[in-house]
Amino acid sequence: MPKLIVTNREGETSDIEVEDGLTVMEAIRDNGFDELLALCGGCCSCATCHIHIDPEFTAKLPEMSEDEDDLLESSEHRNETSRLSCQVPLTAELDGLKVTIAAED
Repeated sequence: MPKLIVTNREGETSDIEVEDGLTVMEAIRDNGFDELLALCGGCCSCATCHIHIDPEFTAKLPEMSEDEDDLLESSEHRNETSRLSCQVPLTAELDGLKVTIAAED
């Protein structure tokens, strides 16, 4: 099971073990991080699961879709490490992935 390292908006960091195949959004939501709203439930139709990925992992992630890119454009907190957590599946290759929950728009 891959480990996910999550930093919340207050700067507190938690390590969580995650089943292969879940998305980062599902892992964060299922482990009690209420500040990640994920209003669309993972359908890539909102940006309420916005996270920042540790730069050392960006090359290991799937390419960003046009829909994800368009949704992130609406965030004033977007930067070069921004992703929607519903679009990042956790795999063994991403063991130790570090993410920070983005500020709310």
